[in-house]
Amino acid sequence: MTAHYTRAVRRWYAEHARDLPWRDATATPWSVLVSEFMLQQTPVSRVLPAHRAWLDRWPDPASLAASTAADAVRQWDRLGYPRRAVRLHACAQIITAEHGGQVPATADQLILLPGIGPYTAAAVASFAYHERQPVLDTNVRRVLARLVTGVGLPQPAVTAAEVALARRLLPADGREAAAWSVGVMELGALVCTAARPRCTDCPLAPQCAWLANGRPPATERRGQAAYAGSDRQCRGRILAVLRAADGPVPASSLAGTWTDSAQQARALAALINDGLVTRSAGGAICLPGEAEVTVPEAESLHPRARECAAGLPAPTAAIR
Repeated sequence: MTAHYTRAVRRWYAEHARDLPWRDATATPWSVLVSEFMLQQTPVSRVLPAHRAWLDRWPDPASLAASTAADAVRQWDRLGYPRRAVRLHACAQIITAEHGGQVPATADQLILLPGIGPYTAAAVASFAYHERQPVLDTNVRRVLARLVTGVGLPQPAVTAAEVALARRLLPADGREAAAWSVGVMELGALVCTAARPRCTDCPLAPQCAWLANGRPPATERRGQAAYAGSDRQCRGRILAVLRAADGPVPASSLAGTWTDSAQQARALAALINDGLVTRSAGGAICLPGEAEVTVPEAESLHPRARECAAGLPAPTAAIR
């Protein structure tokens, strides 16, 4: 049955896959890594121009490592969740210092880098290096939940049973496993969607347990909180001021950007804690790397990223 799944998905993918640069046969592991950072909580349509501009400016980890974290945040612009830019910059520094400028080839090595969790480590190892890894993004989880388990949507968090199922369905060959994973991912993005699945167009419809069960509705999920008036919007306003500046600015420059001063103070504190903003000894604020990082702020960073931010030499061995 697994071989039948694989053949059906491969045939469908060959005909319907989108032309995405990080999937091209010539894509570098760095291109794949950048795409995975950008695609976290951001749709492909917004990532495409940002990914192209990022690689035009920083075609490899060393070129990004030579820039500042502030440069990375400015380039990230309004892509959303900008702490990803800081972590990607920290990744570039560690990759350059400890891995000879080459993106690590295994999930075990990748997961040691800042901003990389189990999914991203597996995705980069699989798609860039063909390491046999189960790649479980939201789309893959939804397809497998419907196909095998017969439920409309998977649980909010990845379960051990899901990982075991995904691993069981993987072809034995790493290259074939990567092709299967990207095919299922694309199937979930284009056909087996959350709200309006097009089951008549699905190559796995004859084997789908959810379809056979009459497509029972999934338990209703709570949607994302409104953006307008949220701390996220307030944080974005603060970052917009700092991206537009050439360096540190007085905290008073935030006056007028938000009506609720208590919420603004909370948002600024969160940005500092996330390593997206630093405060100079004189109280001015700026993007990371544009002023000396104070000890409390440095402690909020990933251990290896903290050393890079402080300008300390990196050890030759990776932290385990």
